[in-house]
Amino acid sequence: MYTNKIVLALAACAGLTACGDNTTEQVLYGGAAGAAGSAILDTNVVAGAAVGAAANVIYCEENPGKC
Repeated sequence: MYTNKIVLALAACAGLTACGDNTTEQVLYGGAAGAAGSAILDTNVVAGAAVGAAANVIYCEENPGKC
């Protein structure tokens, strides 16, 4: 059962994650993906949103050609 939640969380994150054209969009998209993943895994949604937002901004800044 726990494995199913992990798979669903990864699918949700992959579906929601997009770099965005500017930093605001990057924060919003990453935060939404992190919050969705945390909700599916039944963990702290606020922490998930914060981690997702930070991770998306960092990824986009480090890999601008992939966004």
